[in-house]
Parts: sequence; structure tokens; C-alpha cells
Amino acid sequence: MQRLMVEPSQAVADHLRLTSAQQHYLYRVLRLGAGQQFVALDGHGQQWIATLTADSDLATLVAAPPSTEANQAPIALVIALPKGSGFDEVVRQTTELGVSTLQPVISDRTLHQPNPKKLERWQRIAAEATEQSERLLLPEILSPLPWRDYLKQAGDGNQWICVARGDAPHLLAVAQASDLTIPAVVAIGPEGGWTENEVEGAIAAGFQPVSLGSCILRAVTAPLAALTLVTAARALAQSKAET
Repeated sequence: MQRLMVEPSQAVADHLRLTSAQQHYLYRVLRLGAGQQFVALDGHGQQWIATLTADSDLATLVAAPPSTEANQAPIALVIALPKGSGFDEVVRQTTELGVSTLQPVISDRTLHQPNPKKLERWQRIAAEATEQSERLLLPEILSPLPWRDYLKQAGDGNQWICVARGDAPHLLAVAQASDLTIPAVVAIGPEGGWTENEVEGAIAAGFQPVSLGSCILRAVTAPLAALTLVTAARALAQSKAET
């Protein structure tokens, strides 16, 4: 069945009140009609089997089984904004891979200055990717801010900053040796990498430098590699715990 992201406030008891845009998508684009079903999800872990009614702006709801995704520790990516429209693809692909939060930052070598209107676009891309990948949790896309300002609010948990051309340990090895039942944050630099001062500031804020391997990855490839490594380490840890 087709999947549709809805606001939690639209679902009241066993009914879903559809917006005009959602009605257009369901009736005009998908060509559904009264009595046909789709999957509605609120982006916070809840999903329903929704059945369209004779009233075009109303659907009935039956709760679907919950997902185990909500029980996993969140993984956040902090990414220096890549040039052009590169962050659009980062949002789409990391959403498919299971990212929890995306925090774009402006570093010393960031070439792209964010447009305030981009945030709405990124949130829409994340919603579309969530529907397509059959996730239940919608990633949070935060407003861009300077890297130094981000470090002032850095919290607890696993915090890793990816660096190149050094002797930092590989992210996979570090992740496998870490407690992945707690939140993790991975910071990815811009084209040209982090400056020495930026890395030092991250270390002072509790980040551990890690490597993604000997190859130099593009700014839009590194987030995918980092997220894949952390999720793979978590999957292996869960598999061992279950055996």
C-alpha cells in the first residue's frame, strides 16, 4: 500500500482528517477511491491502516503493529554544508539509511551559505524519503548554524569527528568498541576538511577523532559511509546480544 506522512494532530480516535493537499495526492495522483486503503504514519513511530470514506476529507484508522526502530538509540549527523544542492541528496540518502537527526553547520571552509528557504525543502525531502524507505520515524532536520556555536551545545553520548590524513582509529573499530545503546553523533567536514582549530575545538567539546579509511571521500559521500559504519556496528552488536 502507498504510504503517507501525516501530522499527529490529524489523527483523532479512529479517524484521520485529510488536508486538501493530501486529498489531491490520494484521489488525483494515486487515483484511490472510497473503500481503498493506504498506510498513514505520523513520523514519531505510529502507523495506521487508513481507509478512505465517502467523505473525501476523512479516513478511518486501524493501528498497525509498532516498529522496533523507535527502540534504537538515535544517530545524529553533523555535516558542514556541501556546495550546490549536495545537501538535498545527503538528506534523502541518510534518511533511507536511518539517520535520526541532521544538523547542517557552517565551518571555516564551507563554500555554500544556506538559504533560509532551504530548511522547508529539506524537511519535505526527508518526509518523502521516510515514506519511500518504509521508516516510521521522520528525521529531524535542524536549521544551519556555525560549527563553533554547535560545539557549545554538544551533549553526552558517543561523539565522533571524521578526519582525514591522520592516524585516527577507524570509525568502524571505534563504534564496535563503544556502547551503541546510547545516542551517537558523527561530525562530517566540508570540502577540504576541518581546520586544525576546528578539530581541536571538537576534541575539547568531547569529540573523538576517527577515520573513514585511507580514501578521501567527497563531502556528500562521507556522511553515507559514516552512517553505514555505525548502523552496521549496531546491527552486529544486536545480533550478538540475541545469540
